[in-house]
Amino acid sequence: MTLPLAPLMRIGAYTLKNQIKGGKYPLVLMLEPLLRCNLACPGCGKIDYPDAILNQRLSYEQCMEAIDDCGAPAVSIAGGEPLLHRDMPRIVEGYIAKKKFVIFCTNALLLKKKIDDYKPSPYFTWSIHLDGDKGMHDHAVDQDGTYEIAIDAIKLAKSKGFRVQVNCTVFEGASAERLAGFFDIMEELGVEITISPGYSYERAADQEHFLTRERTKNFFRDVFSRGDGARAWSFTNSPLFLDFLAGNQTYECTPWSMPLRTVFGWQKPCYLVGEGYVPTFAELMEGTDWDQYGVGKYEKCSNCMVHCGFEGTAAADAVRNPLKMFTVGRKGIRTEGPMAPDIDLSHARKAEDVHSTHVEAELAKIKAADPDGFKRTQRAA
Repeated sequence: MTLPLAPLMRIGAYTLKNQIKGGKYPLVLMLEPLLRCNLACPGCGKIDYPDAILNQRLSYEQCMEAIDDCGAPAVSIAGGEPLLHRDMPRIVEGYIAKKKFVIFCTNALLLKKKIDDYKPSPYFTWSIHLDGDKGMHDHAVDQDGTYEIAIDAIKLAKSKGFRVQVNCTVFEGASAERLAGFFDIMEELGVEITISPGYSYERAADQEHFLTRERTKNFFRDVFSRGDGARAWSFTNSPLFLDFLAGNQTYECTPWSMPLRTVFGWQKPCYLVGEGYVPTFAELMEGTDWDQYGVGKYEKCSNCMVHCGFEGTAAADAVRNPLKMFTVGRKGIRTEGPMAPDIDLSHARKAEDVHSTHVEAELAKIKAADPDGFKRTQRAA
């Protein structure tokens, strides 16, 4: 990962200090200031809500409170589509003023129109959603033409001096050959890649195209073998996380490393699994029974190998074992031979469906706060 020097040093110093202190600490604040989006991707579990909830927005003040509350050195702004939020330029400026590294996740459909609202900074990166080449991406988002828009947006942002990366999520049925070819294109464009297998959100419209753990490991071995053990490409992911994807590391997730603040509050236990919400980060950390969640512990976590759950584990491993990290980075990802033992899934407790409870509670809050507005939203729906 080639972050600019100033944020890299701040993030590194923060991580080292907290690793020495011990205990649980966040690396990246995951912020969803709205859930409304201008796409309806079939693999997304973030947009299946009534309009009254999709119309909710976190305020500038709430966004600043979230980073102060958790103290993370970086923030990943997602959604929904954050470019739909009117106060987003002010929110980004507020984070940069606090010297927080901002990763702005967008599908880029509005980037050409909105880009002049933002200024290049070593503390700011556009993260463009691209799930592979044109055919792969347009299929994943269920809308033709989005790939070309994203590529044009990447070129525009780079021409204006912005740092740009792509956020690539991989689903079942993806072609290793085509994904490697897509990585080659990104390398030619001078763009780093954040790669992750998709998570099987329980509310996603398409439940047939999420990778199992075994399929994930074999798939990424196939991909990385086509790029000199992944050394042919530039990733934002740490080498040890990539090594984990290829089945060479046995990791448990670190769910608190990337906590989510959404319109509902702080999501328990993590960015991917919504099992309750609390108003403060302290309540999230102190009131969550972390031992109830994770691979081998909870059915919803069984096939998860997503970066927001395991990148924190890889980072902690790198601090403890820097030689291992440098060795993997120098030699590349091993794509042959035995895999590391996996976690036993047979004793995981059964999944609980709590989504409707959260929706009902949020709708009740919205109705109590603005009865007339709630009625108008219901009529419009």
